[in-house]
Amino acid sequence: MFYLINETLAETTQEQIKSAAAQYVAVISAQEWARMKDSFDMGIDIEPDISAIHSTKAEVNFDSLTGAFSIPDRNRLSGSNKTFAFALDEKGIVLIDDSGEAQKLIDEIKRTKKWRLPSLERFLYDFLEQIVAHDRDLLQSCEKRLDSLEDRIISDSGEVNAAQINDIRGEIRALRIHYEQLLDFSQELEENENNFFKPDNLRYFRLFSNRIERLRDSAIAITDHTVQLRDVYNSHLEIKQNRIMTILTVVTTIFMPLTLIAGWYGMNFRYMPELDTAWGYPVIIIVSILIVAGSLLFFKKKKWL
Repeated sequence: MFYLINETLAETTQEQIKSAAAQYVAVISAQEWARMKDSFDMGIDIEPDISAIHSTKAEVNFDSLTGAFSIPDRNRLSGSNKTFAFALDEKGIVLIDDSGEAQKLIDEIKRTKKWRLPSLERFLYDFLEQIVAHDRDLLQSCEKRLDSLEDRIISDSGEVNAAQINDIRGEIRALRIHYEQLLDFSQELEENENNFFKPDNLRYFRLFSNRIERLRDSAIAITDHTVQLRDVYNSHLEIKQNRIMTILTVVTTIFMPLTLIAGWYGMNFRYMPELDTAWGYPVIIIVSILIVAGSLLFFKKKKWL
């Protein structure tokens, strides 16, 4: 698909973008790029490779800017990233995409954006903004999930395990790395080494950098929250284990004298007077009950129970 950057993105053809005064946006496949890249007349030294994209980055060529986008799937942050490449000069930008992600972002811009001062810089700003459009809500959702886990840990209601905390931490780490890459990307655009962009329009890239810094700071804060929550979980687990050990110790302590009595009278020596006493058995029962009751009262007084 080919578009001219007017008040909105206007669909056009490859032939028309060559003669048009407006800057353009092209979204093509890797095969189409291999076939028609010379027709865009870009001075490319570093060829964009769509098959080996691992991060979002921009690289300055002699007379162009090339690079790639690696975008985490917001619906499944632990899954594979959606990737596509690009090539850019002062005439426009070519997005080389086999995933369909770039076209989806373009369609959303085409549906929702109308520009008073159309330019390639403004398009790039809106394109980058569209990538992180719902991330504030996503981060808030992660915060709420952590708050819910913390409440369940403190109140000891519901099953909570370290894996749930680690999953959120992994998702936030993926976003934080993505934000750092986007920040480097926008700063590379703002540097404007090849003078593709108008100086007055560099403000768009500064605005985006500021927003990404805020999102990154939020992601770092949530990461710190997960670390604190894991410490709370471990402390709560230790408290539960200590409580269990206390109960076991109390039970063992209570039954130690009873075990001694049972062992003592289990010896069956011939001249043990209690064996021939009519009240021997009930007396031992009463003594045992008094030992248990006394031990419980003692532990209660010491607040060990």
